[in-house]
Amino acid sequence: MILGFDADDTLWHNEDGFQASHREFEQLLAEWADPETIDDQLFTIESRNLPRYGYGVKAYTLSMIECAIAVSGGQIGADAISTMLDLGHALLDRPIELLDGVEEVLDELGRHQLMIITKGDLYHQLLRIENSGLQHRFWQSEVVAHKDPSTYQRVLKLHGVAPEEFVMVGNSVPSDVLPVLAVGGRAVHIPYHVTWTHERHDGDHGAPTLNNMRELPDLLSDWGLH
Repeated sequence: MILGFDADDTLWHNEDGFQASHREFEQLLAEWADPETIDDQLFTIESRNLPRYGYGVKAYTLSMIECAIAVSGGQIGADAISTMLDLGHALLDRPIELLDGVEEVLDELGRHQLMIITKGDLYHQLLRIENSGLQHRFWQSEVVAHKDPSTYQRVLKLHGVAPEEFVMVGNSVPSDVLPVLAVGGRAVHIPYHVTWTHERHDGDHGAPTLNNMRELPDLLSDWGLH
């Protein structure tokens, strides 16, 4: 059995850093708009820019600057834009902080072949995998532009993995659960305490949901995947 793991907010903390950065961004624009207006505008701009920039800190920083120009009617100053760049740099340089239980669970599951499948900026994600101290525990690491059924089909075919022999573990239903189920694999949802707006999903998704990573070995054992 091949076990795939998402990285951000599954193996290590990520979105909480973006949330803290976003609160500072709202303060920079408080002169021109309330937080709800800023949130709505940034969401619209990020959605429009995803096909251009993809995912990750660099895309977020460019969208912040574009949002600031739009919300302020072009009045935003160079100092504020410089601060936004600093917010982006801080996210890029943020040390890796593993989620509770990750190392112990990966060691326990080491009898299986383990993969990382994550999306985002290629250079930044590869650097985070290296800095996490987890790299040696994984058979393969894949950084992809999107997590849709065709991407999972491509990655599994590349490594000679049959969908029915694959289990994906992640915090995002749209990225880690639904597309894997669509190609015939199995998925496990482990929610993070905060979810990026673009990764939210309402309603049933047909996969087991765990409270944390420490519950994963027992679930796999219940599935007969010792």
